[in-house]
Amino acid sequence: MIDLATLIAYVAVVLGFVFIPGPATLLTVARATSSGTRVGIATGAGIAAGDVVHTFMAIVGISAIIATSAALFSIVKYIGAAYLIYLGIRAIIEKTPAYPAAGAVAIPASKAFRQAVLTEVLNPKTALFFLAFLPQFVRPENGSVMLQLAILGVIFVLLGLVSTVVFAVGAGGLGAFLRRNPTVLRWQGKAVGGIYCALGIRLALQQR
Repeated sequence: MIDLATLIAYVAVVLGFVFIPGPATLLTVARATSSGTRVGIATGAGIAAGDVVHTFMAIVGISAIIATSAALFSIVKYIGAAYLIYLGIRAIIEKTPAYPAAGAVAIPASKAFRQAVLTEVLNPKTALFFLAFLPQFVRPENGSVMLQLAILGVIFVLLGLVSTVVFAVGAGGLGAFLRRNPTVLRWQGKAVGGIYCALGIRLALQQR
């Protein structure tokens, strides 16, 4: 089992990491602002689910394959980048009614969840992060390495989910205010699409 000192240090580092705005935060805020708090939370949940997959990959060693194979790394990276850019272009060209019905949302929460899962899973940088970060807090003398990795991964996922929910609630409230302005409504899809495209380009340009 992980000793208390190591656990406290790990939680402190992870809290600092997940509350610093990054790609996951931007995706959550973009969805919450354009489609509401519920969709933003669904996006955060999808990202958390994707991180569960990365935790499993780190545990069983699949991430190590991506880390050592330049070709596989590039394939996963470009698929993820292409998917983000695709979502961005769709958001930019999609026409939004100037006066939507009260309570309408731009995208179902279930769809936002699925898209967030795919986006997170197809980010090889996240896989490498889990592979490089989690083992730093594993101590073989504390017992099963796989169990320690699983505990660390679950803690990361839960804290990450808390942070995205916090950002989603804040952005959702702001988005509800902004969507009452027709001019903002017409441009918010383009802004959200621009964020997705920028994240896709950023991912495509990332180096190992």
